[in-house]
Amino acid sequence: MICLRLHSWLQPGSRVCRSHLRRVHKFASLQKATALPAKKVQSLLYPFSGVEAYLDRSVDRTPFQLFHPSLEDMLKAENLFHSSPSHKIDYYVSAERMDHVPALKQPEVCFIGRSNVGKSSLIKGLFALTPEVEVRVSKTPGHTKKMNFFRVGKAFTLVDMPGYGHRAPKDFVDMVEPYLYSRTNLMRTFLLVDGSVGLQRADLIALEMCEEIRRPYVIVVTKIDKCTRGTLLTNLMNLQDVVKSQTTSCFPQPFLISALNFWGIYLLRCFIAHVTGSIKLTDTCQS
Repeated sequence: MICLRLHSWLQPGSRVCRSHLRRVHKFASLQKATALPAKKVQSLLYPFSGVEAYLDRSVDRTPFQLFHPSLEDMLKAENLFHSSPSHKIDYYVSAERMDHVPALKQPEVCFIGRSNVGKSSLIKGLFALTPEVEVRVSKTPGHTKKMNFFRVGKAFTLVDMPGYGHRAPKDFVDMVEPYLYSRTNLMRTFLLVDGSVGLQRADLIALEMCEEIRRPYVIVVTKIDKCTRGTLLTNLMNLQDVVKSQTTSCFPQPFLISALNFWGIYLLRCFIAHVTGSIKLTDTCQS
C-alpha cells in the first residue's frame, strides 16, 4: 500500500541517473526507507521518537513535535530534491565577500555551524538523490572557506557557510554577518550543533549573533548516532533550556540528524521545502 502511495507521488523524470546509482545512500529515497520495519521507519522519519521514551514524564514533548508532517508531505518535499531537465539541482558559485554573492531572487536557506559539526555531510545527505552535485566532505575541520551556493531548480537556493571556531576563515565574521543581515530573500538560517558534545562556547556566540540579527533561525542537532541516549538527552535538555530562556527568534523545535544513518533527513527536507514556500503542507503545523 505504501509503495503504491509512493509511486503516485513521485513525479516523472525524478529517477536518479543510472551512472550514479552506486553512490546513492541506501535510504536516500522514502521508497527504500518505508520498506523497513515500522519502528525503524519511525526513527528515520521522526528521530525524536527514538529518545522520547527515555524522557521523564514531566518533560513537555510539545516543543519537539511542532513540525510533524505527513508521509505525503515528505514525499512532495522529496520530489524537489530530485534533479531533472526541468528542475536542475547544481552547485552554482562560491563567494568570499558580499560583493561576490550572486543576486538571486528565489528563496534562500543557509547552514552555519562549528567546524567539524557535520555540515557538509548533512548537505550531502539532503542532496543524496542527486549525487552528481559535488558537496565535498573532509575529515579535516574547517574545510569550507567560502559561501557555497547550490541552486535547487527555481524553487530555492541552499548556502553552505564556512565553519566557525577551529580553523575558521580569518574573515569569517566579515563574510557571514553582512550576509545574514542584508540577504532579503533569506528564509531561514540553520544553526548546527553537535549532539554528541552539546552546546559549546562558539555555538553560544553564534546563537547570540542570530538573536541580534532578529531573523528566524532553526537549530539542527547533528551526529546523534555518535553518543549514548543518555548523553544525547542531557545535551538536548540543556539546549532546550537555552532556547527557552535566551532566544526569541529561534524555532522551538530542534531537528535531530544523523547523516550517517539518514535519521531526520526526510523531515529536514520537508521543513526546508515548507519554509521556502516550495510546497503546501496537507497537515497544519507551526513553523
